[in-house]
Amino acid sequence: MLSFLYNVLQASWLLLNQSAFYILFGLLVGGLLKTFLSPAYVAAHLGKGRFSSVFKAALLGIPIPLCSCGVLPAAATLKKQGANNGAVTAFLISTPESGIDSISMTWALLDPIMTVARPVSAFISAAVAGLLENSISFPHTPSEQQTSPFPMASTAAPLSFFSKLKTGLSYTVNDLWPDIVGWFFTGIIAAGFITVLVPDEIFASWLGGGFSSMLLMLVFGIPLYICASASTPIAAAFILKGVSPGTALVFLLTGPATNVTSLFVLIGMLGKRATALYLLSIAVVSVLCGLIVDAIYLSLGIKAAAVVGKHGAMLPHWVMLAATLLLLALSVRPLLNTCKHWFGRAKKEENSCGCGKK
Repeated sequence: MLSFLYNVLQASWLLLNQSAFYILFGLLVGGLLKTFLSPAYVAAHLGKGRFSSVFKAALLGIPIPLCSCGVLPAAATLKKQGANNGAVTAFLISTPESGIDSISMTWALLDPIMTVARPVSAFISAAVAGLLENSISFPHTPSEQQTSPFPMASTAAPLSFFSKLKTGLSYTVNDLWPDIVGWFFTGIIAAGFITVLVPDEIFASWLGGGFSSMLLMLVFGIPLYICASASTPIAAAFILKGVSPGTALVFLLTGPATNVTSLFVLIGMLGKRATALYLLSIAVVSVLCGLIVDAIYLSLGIKAAAVVGKHGAMLPHWVMLAATLLLLALSVRPLLNTCKHWFGRAKKEENSCGCGKK
């Protein structure tokens, strides 16, 4: 038992060591995006235009690091600000499927092909869903409500560059990383368990590639709640076990973009038809992109398992170790708070159903 746990921790540590530097870089960029990208500017570009608003929303969502539940309030705000349904749908898909932090981790833990395929596939699935929705429901006359409620001018003095930089770093440490740290380390530990526990033959035989393996991954990924960052080390573990890169891409797209909770919220926000288009677009595009990615690897003669994690290992060992220690230092407090929140919620639910009463 102790030997098994040691092997799990060793595999998890290796994944953490390979990804820490890139996670730090992604978090830094995510914090700067939050500070330098005005919400009023974003909302102003998502209300007009049946097609342009969708493309803008899909592009804007790609670098923003939000999970499938975290993106819901942001999307609801955009809708209230006048964004049309197609733009909101596109934003809801591209944002959780990608993110500057998860793109950095994809480079570290997977390879350049997957690093490019992931955001491109996210953009395509988001654009398809948004365009379908606007083709059906877009108003024939422009709405007077499609303007941003933010004031065009402010009496407050604009922040200097260094003030914005400080604000961005503060947001990264106090808000962005605490929001995803629990799910990130859950993904790291889960990947360690998968690496040690599951025989290679199971994944190779069931998820080794092809249409059927991707359909199976859809069934697994759609109801799952996992953020883009946490899904990356799990996808790396899948590939090392024999899962085809295209099937892993299906997981990277469906896992972060959908879960049972968010789907119910989407029905209330956009309606049943838009939610159905949302799911259908993600499923169809992710499978098509997965088949294309497998074909690319096959045509280039690349075995994905042989190149997974090689680019993250290009950094000097001391840089990787320093980044890992820094990331762990930044994670202690938010991890403790996350654990308190999770256990507190579980205890509250137990008491509410009477299970904790004697």
